[in-house]
Amino acid sequence: MAFRKCNRKGDIIMNKAHLVNRFFNEDCIGGCKEHFPDNSVDLIITDPPYGINGDTLHKHYNRKEEYVIDGYVEIPQKEYPNFSKEWIKQAERILKPGGSIYIVSGYTNLIDILNALRETSLKEINHIIWKYNFGVYTKQKFVSSHYHILFYTKPGTKHTFNTFCRFGPAEKGDNEKGSANYQDREDVWIINREYKPGEIKNKNELPSKLLTKMIQYSSNEEDLVCDLFLGSFSTAKIAIGLNRKATGFEISKNAFDHQIQEISKLREGSLLKSLRQPIVDIPRNEGRPWEPTEIQKVIYRFNSLITQFSKKEAIKILTEEFGRGTWSITKLLNKEHYKTNGTKHLSNY
Repeated sequence: MAFRKCNRKGDIIMNKAHLVNRFFNEDCIGGCKEHFPDNSVDLIITDPPYGINGDTLHKHYNRKEEYVIDGYVEIPQKEYPNFSKEWIKQAERILKPGGSIYIVSGYTNLIDILNALRETSLKEINHIIWKYNFGVYTKQKFVSSHYHILFYTKPGTKHTFNTFCRFGPAEKGDNEKGSANYQDREDVWIINREYKPGEIKNKNELPSKLLTKMIQYSSNEEDLVCDLFLGSFSTAKIAIGLNRKATGFEISKNAFDHQIQEISKLREGSLLKSLRQPIVDIPRNEGRPWEPTEIQKVIYRFNSLITQFSKKEAIKILTEEFGRGTWSITKLLNKEHYKTNGTKHLSNY
């Protein structure tokens, strides 16, 4: 991938075909004000400084100093509340209506980020827990082995959420039990950290599986994905690999200079072939309102089938005959059963 420097100091544009990726070696608060107009970004995924002596994080994770890029810029804890308000205010401004933001945070200064979000118009969608392997070892308390991921959207239009981008509605989960789609969309994510022995790395890097999941669900190809604290440029690298445009800020010159060279080697869309292809077979009448005559037909047919089959088998037959999903059929039958019998579920069958 070719890249060239622009007239602005620290502004890098990398060009290939129609995709343009822009990276800035500067503070994101002032940088957003200078470089980004209102409502210009589709998705923000960012892992801000934690305010806990982040310049020594490599010691907690047993990383050898010689492989860790020097120059990590930490935020003093006393400055963290105002710092959070300032960058989150810019994130809100540059997000498009319907755009999403994922903020990865530890628990130490989580309250400051939550308070800052409450001062915006951003709407909470999920508070996700990311469970990873090998937390920091402790003797006198439980081991901390999770981060918080705050998933918010900007009001104004329906936000992007690609429900079946990874697993289809009928695909089975682990050991052929339950719905794979349901399991993948639960708000506790178990994704291990990535270890890269002998490789140059940032103080703290988000795993590619984690980033891929967020980008798949909350953006589409050619959308603009922004990371306000680029660090290792992991978000940008995955976004480019998934054929999105990437942009963001990194204040550390050492990290910026190293990662710009790395990211210039990437090919747009190079990760698309590695994605799992979901089996999406959406019922022909999915989302269509129920007609009264259709409801009566479903009830009549169910009462007939239940004399020969189990409830599960009967509902499966109904989904095929009426072109509706399992949940849609079950919900309708429970509703009609409640009207007639006063109990909420078909437990008698």
